[in-house]
Amino acid sequence: MIKLAADVEKCEGYANCVIAASEFYDIDDDGKVQLMQTVADENDREKLAEAVRSCPTAAIWLEDE
Repeated sequence: MIKLAADVEKCEGYANCVIAASEFYDIDDDGKVQLMQTVADENDREKLAEAVRSCPTAAIWLEDE
């Protein structure tokens, strides 16, 4: 399993994570990242890694469980 993490204070609302993995990330009404799920299967690692790489503020990251 992969654990998703986010620092909403770092988020500037670019939404690149949403474009890469919309079932895991969204942007709330304040323009900050919102985790739609907090864990994911290994099958989603590539998609999630792309979301992390695409974040210009490094506001999201992955942790192995």
